[in-house]
Amino acid sequence: MHILIANDDGYLAPGLAALHAALAPLGRVTVIAPEQNHSGASNSLTLQRPLSIFEASGGIQDGFRFVNGTPTDSVHIALTGLLETRPDLVVSGINQGQNMGEDVLYSGTVAAAIEGFLFGIPSFAFSQVDKGWAHLDTAARVAREIVERYIAEPLEAPCLINVNIPSVPYAELQGWRATRLGKRHPSQPVIRQANPRGEPIYWIGPAGDARDASEGTDFHATANGFVSMTPLQLDLTHTQQMADVARWTR
Repeated sequence: MHILIANDDGYLAPGLAALHAALAPLGRVTVIAPEQNHSGASNSLTLQRPLSIFEASGGIQDGFRFVNGTPTDSVHIALTGLLETRPDLVVSGINQGQNMGEDVLYSGTVAAAIEGFLFGIPSFAFSQVDKGWAHLDTAARVAREIVERYIAEPLEAPCLINVNIPSVPYAELQGWRATRLGKRHPSQPVIRQANPRGEPIYWIGPAGDARDASEGTDFHATANGFVSMTPLQLDLTHTQQMADVARWTR
């Protein structure tokens, strides 16, 4: 088993090291991650400049390779020229903070997994519900268990699974749930400030609160102590509007 690991918090993030340690006993593990934090980068590729790859030496990151680009850059480069052998799995995370509902459209963590899935490789994105790295050992243990379950019982077709793990002690988890994406309210307003010259600057506001956290959603599962596992697909076609749009072609 060859597992490629990436993330969006950067190669120095505790979540990346914890995920590597958890999955290392399962086979050959390769880490290729961004040099810096790229939260919110989504599926962006760096096309306006060349990219460089470096290798960390010493400490828990020893042997990790990192790219001065985005999460998607990391996986794309790995799969299209850097690695000599194709990995069996792409695993992204462990992210500091949840990726639920519409978050998956912005998340660099999910984007790294999406890039693997685009190449036909089963891919998983792992995130902790809360920021701060509390109970990271729980998230790492769950990630290993889910990957072990996939190895023992693989799905018939390549999968893209978004996993969110409550930030609680392992013994307090209520189990695992297969879920659908919930929905958020629109993002909160931008935060306007002034730079030292008195010119306006803007910070993107926080994500909106959950609007649909009903039973069966990722929000509902994690709020009740369950690990949320949401299978994703990439076809964004709004099939119910096809007939309406077709009227414009007459």
